Formats: sequence, structure tokens, C-alpha cells
Amino acid sequence: LIIFSFCLGLSCLSGFLHMKSKSYRISKSHEELLIPPTPCHAKTNVMFLKTHKTASSTVLNIMFRFAERYNLTVALPADKLLHLGYPSTFVAHFVEGFETIGQNYNIMCNHLRFNPSEVKKVMAANTFYFSILRNPIPLLESSYIYYKDYVPAFRNSKNVNEFLESPTRYYQPADYRSNIYARNIMWFDFGYNNNAKDDTNYTQAVLEEIEHNFHLILIADYFDESMILLKHTLCWDLDDVIYFKLNSRSQDTVQMLTPESEEQIKAWCSLDWKLYLHFNQSFWRRIEETIGLEVLEKEVDHLRTRQKELMETCLSEQEAVRRDHIRNKALLPFQSGAANILGYNLKQDLDNTTLRTCQKMVIPELQYTSYLYAVQHPHKKRKNVGLPLLWTNLQE
Repeated sequence: LIIFSFCLGLSCLSGFLHMKSKSYRISKSHEELLIPPTPCHAKTNVMFLKTHKTASSTVLNIMFRFAERYNLTVALPADKLLHLGYPSTFVAHFVEGFETIGQNYNIMCNHLRFNPSEVKKVMAANTFYFSILRNPIPLLESSYIYYKDYVPAFRNSKNVNEFLESPTRYYQPADYRSNIYARNIMWFDFGYNNNAKDDTNYTQAVLEEIEHNFHLILIADYFDESMILLKHTLCWDLDDVIYFKLNSRSQDTVQMLTPESEEQIKAWCSLDWKLYLHFNQSFWRRIEETIGLEVLEKEVDHLRTRQKELMETCLSEQEAVRRDHIRNKALLPFQSGAANILGYNLKQDLDNTTLRTCQKMVIPELQYTSYLYAVQHPHKKRKNVGLPLLWTNLQE
């Protein structure tokens, strides 16, 4: 059985048990065995809304590798930007080359604040839209550590529990552009007002609009399950969704939340909480209707086995290491706030093909963005990410 890291009340547990038994009956039905599988073709026009502190950097790496595999065009940030205009609401000219390339991009996945009408100017009509959410309780703690130095509401408090004892003491709505990471950040990333009143009619309307705009919402707390669902939905191969966890931090920077703080987050970030509860339910319902838990469990095992094989092939330590232990500084992730962002060391003496595969599995987001920008826009000045670059020219 899939072991849940947590469960949202008894109703969630009973719903899970119901899904399991039902999906088992579906997967074993005689009728299904007689129906030949419908061939599918990999979707190559895909927009991923990259939300904050939701394992989205790992998803971005998956998207970039897929784009390179199929020689696809990525909607990359224009000029010196490393994001698509965030936190400003997205407009099409934030994409490099939009004036000449027009609606001919295949992949979009860098940070932006969602604006469907402008995104549609860039992406094809048959584009698949998806995003990822995370439980707001661990998300807020992660956000607090990562943005501690940048967000006034965080900077002026001693620790996350002190902040949550009285958020309004530190959080000034007039300072909202500086404080967006401190409240309902996912709601904001989807393009909505993160300080809006939690009114039932309003929140329901927003949830319905997100369902209309996005074909799939994944859940970071069940990341492997999310990758299997994504693989099935996009008709991708297992290796297309294999990953090494990126932009994670060392455990010693995690601050333990009190039970009172956890409850306060549900109230303080009530819009994000409703967003998460709604799409956590639809996530498991989607799995029940398309894959079934029995098949899901087997495929998650396959993914983890393949991931372990690649780690044994690529990594000298078989795991992520602290920033001061990363030997090749071109593989050093951007460091932020009080977090110690982990990275990887590759094995020595890998053959060229294996080395390139392994490098792309572990290259941090900013360096990969800079590299793809140089590939797609060779006559433009390469983006300066403030970090050493793994490949200084396209022949390497």
C-alpha cells in the first residue's frame, strides 16, 4: 500500500480506502482486458505554472530535459531576466523573441504570475496546462526560511513560530509586493489577490476558474505519484519524468512548527488551504479514474528503482550534499535566506554521453536557464546568473 505522509482527516482516509478497492475492481475487470490500449502520442506543447516552494524547480528540470530531447522551443525570460516578469502579472513580451516567434513556443515553465489571455498569445491552442500545489503548512515554513532576508514580515520576526503567533503584527498589507511570500503565495502565483477576503462565493469561483484553465494540478506532497500521473496524462516515457530532487535544503535549517502554528497557517493562509484541499481531492480522484492505485503503486516502484539506478551511475555520494561540499561550483544552486540549498557531486571518469545525461539531471535552475537561452538565442548576450556556468560554449 502507498503510505501517506499525512492524511487530511478521517474523510480523506475513508476516501482513500474507497478509491483503492474501487480501482482494484476496475483494473481487474474482464471487460478492460478485452479492450486494446488506445495508442497515444507524447504531448509536446506544455505550459507548467511554476509555483513557489512546491518542488517546482525539480519539475522545471524535467521540462527542460524534455524540451532538449525533442528539440522544442522554450518560452524563456527576455533580456537579463531569470523569470517571466514575476511578480508582475505576465504579459507576452516578457518572453524572449515573442515579437518574431509569436505563438510558436512549445514549453513554458519559468516563474510567472499567471495571466491566461497573455499566456495564450505565446502558447499553441492545443497546449496542455498543469501546475503543482503543496500543503500550505510545510510550504509556509519553507518560504519563511528561504525568503527570511527578503520579506519584511519574516525579517522582523525571530522565527516562524513567533511570526505565526501574530502575523498581522509583522505583515503590513500596504507592503504587499514585498510580503507576497508570507501569505497565500500559491493563490498569488495563479494570478489572484493573496490578501482577498476568504468569501465562499469568491473562493469557489476562483477554484472553478483554475479548473477551467488547467488540465491537471499535481501535489508536491505526493511527488512520485504526481510524476506517474503526469507521465500517463502526457503520454511520456518513464525516463521523461525521472528526477533528482533539486533546490532542497539541509534538514538542520527546518524549524519545527508548534501545533498552534500549524492551525494558524490554515487560518492565515486560508485561501491556499482551500486551494490545496480542493485539488488534493481532485488529484486522487483523477488517479482513481485513470490509473488506479494498484497500477500507481507498481509504477512508483519502477520510478524509484530507475531513479536509484541513475543515482548509482551519476553521483559519487548517492545523495545531495551541503553547498560547501559541492566540488564543481558550476553545480552550486542559488543560495537564499537562512536555507542551505543542497546540490550534487558527479562521479569522475564518466563517458561523455553519460556525463552529459548526469549533468542535466543535477544542473541548477539558473544555470540551465542560461544555457538554454544561449542555445535558442545565440546572438544575444548570455544571461549572467552570478554563478559559474557548466557549459561555456555549445560544443562542450
